Amino acid sequence: EAGAIALLLRACLALLASPVYLLSFLGLWEPFCRKVFFPFVLDKICLIHDKKSKKHKQELFRNLPDFRGPSGALRLLEIGTGGGSNFQFYPAGCKVTCTDINPNFQESLAKNMRKNQHLQYEGFLVAAGEDLGQVPSGSVDAVVCTLVLCSVNSVSATLKEVMRVLRPGGAFYFLEHVAAEHSSWRYFWQQVCHPTWKLVFAGCCLTRELWKDLEEAKFSELKIQHISVAMPCMPIEPHIVGYGVK
Repeated sequence: EAGAIALLLRACLALLASPVYLLSFLGLWEPFCRKVFFPFVLDKICLIHDKKSKKHKQELFRNLPDFRGPSGALRLLEIGTGGGSNFQFYPAGCKVTCTDINPNFQESLAKNMRKNQHLQYEGFLVAAGEDLGQVPSGSVDAVVCTLVLCSVNSVSATLKEVMRVLRPGGAFYFLEHVAAEHSSWRYFWQQVCHPTWKLVFAGCCLTRELWKDLEEAKFSELKIQHISVAMPCMPIEPHIVGYGVK
């Protein structure tokens, strides 16, 4: 019965979003979404999310300096940098390489780079998480990924690339929204919203159980914490946060 109600509500939501489905069918939604809609909306969502997750991020990135390389520098690669909202949490002198599959975040990125001049910006690569071929193997001390694994095409391929670019003893930091407990109302609403949400928000999946992918990724040490980040009227409250050591 719950399944039938979910399908009915899913159809109602699709009806409400029918202009987006039509634009998608005509091939017009995706370019508009990537260039205009997603960067604009993500900027607004990130402002709320950053406030709600600030404590968790401060705690998460506190031990970043422990992973400095033998030279004393900390070389950090961020996957899915977006507008650069994580820069404020990185230690002074950190050498940052930014990557994103979508190059349309220039405005907020430039603003955050100006705000965070305690960092050294090494470059910006337009690349998907699954294909970081421009980054040499074993060349970075830390990889950071926040709110990105929900929308990559392949989580396991992305984590393979993370393992490749990290030096032995380097660390992968993550903070991601995940599927809710299956028996909960939250999960029911995630199921209802999933197809429309994925279309509107550039491939973002609501029901990924990312902790399982991380557990399969063969980190020598893995710390995962399940937390709740209260996002008003959004089905993305359950999160995981932590880091894995290669």
